[in-house]
Amino acid sequence: MSPPERRLKELGLTLPQAVPPVATYVPAVRSGDHVHVSGQVPLREGRLIAAGRLGDTVGVDVAYACARQCALNALAALKAEIGDLAAVSRVVKALVFVASTAGFTALPQVGDGASDLLRELFGEAGRHARSAVGVSALPLNAPVELELLVEIHRPVRG
Repeated sequence: MSPPERRLKELGLTLPQAVPPVATYVPAVRSGDHVHVSGQVPLREGRLIAAGRLGDTVGVDVAYACARQCALNALAALKAEIGDLAAVSRVVKALVFVASTAGFTALPQVGDGASDLLRELFGEAGRHARSAVGVSALPLNAPVELELLVEIHRPVRG
């Protein structure tokens, strides 16, 4: 078990299986030292853990938990692409989409669900740039969606 996966266990979390795409895209793409992880919604065991929009039917605490689940799903897609989360050298950028009403402005607090987990898991290497963007709707009526850009260690060639 790699150190990041050991840390997940210490946090009482389990890395899920990578969520299959719901349309024509791949969950993650490696390009050089970087992996771009496609948008992940808060699916757990094939079902959304919450649905709807912030400022309407979903509260900040529930959306925070959704963002955390999105991060777990993104890590699962990342692991499927690179094989071992110990290969992560830095989480570079997180892009958080929040389905919300026009007046909802607590977007950063929702995004903290993902950011806090990444920092707890990778320490300083988990601190990242981030945007949190309010949108009118997300796939499957999810309240939150997360994309990641991660830098990985290149294997040393002998």
